Amino acid sequence: MREDATAGQTKDSKGMSREELLALPLAVDLDTGNRTLGLGRSKGYELAKRGQYPCKVLRLGNAYRVVTADLLTLLGLAA
Repeated sequence: MREDATAGQTKDSKGMSREELLALPLAVDLDTGNRTLGLGRSKGYELAKRGQYPCKVLRLGNAYRVVTADLLTLLGLAA
């Protein structure tokens, strides 16, 4: 496993700490959203493509962005 210097966690670890969640920008890429929710990459993209992702996803060109406020609400961390 490789160390991710920015997050202080190994590349293969799942989930995010409360501090990491609260430090996220307004929208995050789908891989970060998947990690936050404990979803695998394939499942997350499948749900986003079907419009069944558990929180709001924006489609910007070829990229998906997950609205961080919706993630925090879903996880019970909204202020």
